[in-house]
Amino acid sequence: MLVAVCVCDCVRSSWQTDQAKAAQQQKLAESESAAAAAASSSNNKMSWGTELWDQYDNLSIHTNKGIEVLDKYANFLRDRVAIETEYAGKLRRLVKNYQPKKKEEEDNEFTSRQAFRNLLKEVGDLAGQREVVSETLQTQIIHGVTVLSKTLREDRKKCLTDGTMLQQTLNAQLSALERAKRNYDKAYRDSEKAVENYKKADMDLNLSRAEVERYKNIMTSKIQQSDDAKNEYANQLQKTNNLQQQHYGILLPAVFNRLQELDEKRTRGIREFIIGAADVESSVAPIIARCMEGIVKAGESINEKEDSLKVIERYQSGFTPPTDIPFEDLSKMDPSVAPQSNYSSVPYNHLTIKGGTLTAAKLKKARGGILNSIFGSNKQRQIIEACITMKNSLTADGQKEDFSDLPPNQQRKKLQAKIAELQHKVDQETNTRDGLMKMKIVYEANSSLGNPMTVEGQLNESEHELDKLKMSLKKYQGFLDKANQLQVANNSPQSNRNQLQNGHRTSRHSNGSASADDHHDADDQPDDAGSLSSSASPESGLGTSHTSLPGSGQGSANENPIGEETSYEAEVEMLQPLGTCRALYPFEATSEGSIPMSEGEELQVIENDQGDGWTRVRRANNTNGWDEGFVPTSYIECTLFA
Repeated sequence: MLVAVCVCDCVRSSWQTDQAKAAQQQKLAESESAAAAAASSSNNKMSWGTELWDQYDNLSIHTNKGIEVLDKYANFLRDRVAIETEYAGKLRRLVKNYQPKKKEEEDNEFTSRQAFRNLLKEVGDLAGQREVVSETLQTQIIHGVTVLSKTLREDRKKCLTDGTMLQQTLNAQLSALERAKRNYDKAYRDSEKAVENYKKADMDLNLSRAEVERYKNIMTSKIQQSDDAKNEYANQLQKTNNLQQQHYGILLPAVFNRLQELDEKRTRGIREFIIGAADVESSVAPIIARCMEGIVKAGESINEKEDSLKVIERYQSGFTPPTDIPFEDLSKMDPSVAPQSNYSSVPYNHLTIKGGTLTAAKLKKARGGILNSIFGSNKQRQIIEACITMKNSLTADGQKEDFSDLPPNQQRKKLQAKIAELQHKVDQETNTRDGLMKMKIVYEANSSLGNPMTVEGQLNESEHELDKLKMSLKKYQGFLDKANQLQVANNSPQSNRNQLQNGHRTSRHSNGSASADDHHDADDQPDDAGSLSSSASPESGLGTSHTSLPGSGQGSANENPIGEETSYEAEVEMLQPLGTCRALYPFEATSEGSIPMSEGEELQVIENDQGDGWTRVRRANNTNGWDEGFVPTSYIECTLFA
């Protein structure tokens, strides 16, 4: 009977255990179906939480490497900014080092110099654009990358902390389940042993009823303990499954999805920053392209022909080349007269050197050497220097006031530039005076606006300054007129032709031409005096005036005082005609020594063309008998006598 009761209890306990197992299996099936449904619904959207639920460590490493890539890109941008800044600074220094010096400003008229100056300007603009790129990358891109990297690191750390806590919670539940299972396993084995011991005791007839009852109580206790352990294990298993399902289905995927969002944000940020850096470069590309166009335009503006003409304009002296050296037949010369070398006579000023004219200091030194070789006493030298200084005072830059120490062409250019400068100043001062006058009229009409007497002083000062400028302008206009007249005289055919007469080279003065007799007279004088009297160029400062110096041989028997001008008359015999000519074209005489002629007019040829393009002719005149002068050889048709 007792055995039957025990068997019934065991059966009942087994049935309860089977019911618990069935309920647990049903719950597991339901959880699996729910997980499958969640998985099927998330197939449309791949996420780290569902696809990488077991890759916690790899995701942690991956996100860390991603932020390191972002930091590396930030370092790359910093290095690039440093290079851009250094490049722009070096371009600035390069432009500064190659800027034209103040002493080179006069060369800026050449197209090559202008192009180089424009090139430097464009390179300076390029440097400015590189600075813009550097500053924009620094303030926008690098700052954005730094902020993003800091934010990502903080969010990643928080996500990993949450994931660690979730994993610790799950691990704690798994540990509790493991303990419950071990307890259940031990209790079950103990109950099985107790049942076996009870069966043995019940079959043993030697044992008393009390002993059998004790085994029965032990069996019942062990079975109860086994059931309790089983229920605890079932509860812990259910809790573990629920937590694990929530852990891998909701909690941990949420953490992984946040990590995915952070990584996508980092990736998206790198993309935007790279595009942004390219946009910064592209924003200055049009300006850089215009700089390149400016450089190309500067190169295309170089004109070699124009520069060559400007070289001519700058250095052209205006003097004529020397004529042919005449042959001196010594057998026909007076043996008592020593032969004189004519080879040192050049048509250009002897103080003109390569690259321009002598400076005022060198000119003064050269004059001093000439005067020391001619005049022995300091008193005579001081008199001559005083006369030269009185005639041509020097400007602030060391040149003469009328620029007569320059070649004729350069003198005219300097005078024209000075006149333009003075005219500009006159216009400015005139505008200033007019403005002051209007202000004075307004003040006189309405005294509340101001006191007219305060403008009176400024108006008087402006009037005085305007008078000074007008006087200077008139003076330089006179210098220019004189230089133009001198140029016309020097370029006339008569002045060119008079350089060769009767087999001797002669010099032409501004008031007439020297004859061969004058030249012979000059030969009788000492060499030093002759060299002084023959220096008739503007740079010498002596030939521009017709002052006779002691021993020069150009004055009369009685020496004239310094500063007194002497005129020379050359007596020329009437030359025999060499033939006749007929004018092919009309000609208007515009220079000294030339005569006009009409088409078809018949003239006498009295001197053939000497290679200068001019022929000396003569025609009858009703007033004084004959007109003589030069006409262009290409304008006439000559018929010479046999």
